[in-house]
Amino acid sequence: MKICFPVAQDAGLESPVYNHFGSAPLFVVVDTETRQAEALHNNDQQHQHGACSPLKALGTDRFDGIVVTGIGGGALNGLHRMGLKVFQAFDGTIAENVDLFVKGGLPEFLPQQTCGGHAQGGGCCH
Repeated sequence: MKICFPVAQDAGLESPVYNHFGSAPLFVVVDTETRQAEALHNNDQQHQHGACSPLKALGTDRFDGIVVTGIGGGALNGLHRMGLKVFQAFDGTIAENVDLFVKGGLPEFLPQQTCGGHAQGGGCCH
C-alpha cells in the first residue's frame, strides 16, 4: 500500500509530517510494505487558502491514502473525489506515522476537523 505525507523537506522516513496539506512544499510517498520513500513536489503550493487543487498538487501519481496533520475542507473533498482516504497524522516522523497506520492507529480525517482558515479568527484543527 502506498500512502502520501506532506513535508517541508525530504528526509525520507525521518521527515516530520508538515502541519498543512495544501501549503506543504513536498510530499513523500511511502510503500508501507517495502518502506521505500519517494519525494514529489507540490505543484499547487501557491494558491489562496481554500482553493487547493489536490489533483494539481499531487499530479497523476497514485497512492491509496493521504496522512496529514491539517487540511482544508476543499482539499479533503477533492481527495475524497479522487477516491483517496485521508488519515490524521500524529506529531512525529513519517516512520512513526507509518507504524501507526499499519497497526490501524490513525483515525480517518472527518469533514468537521478541517481547517476553517487562518485569517480573521478562522480556526484550524491543527
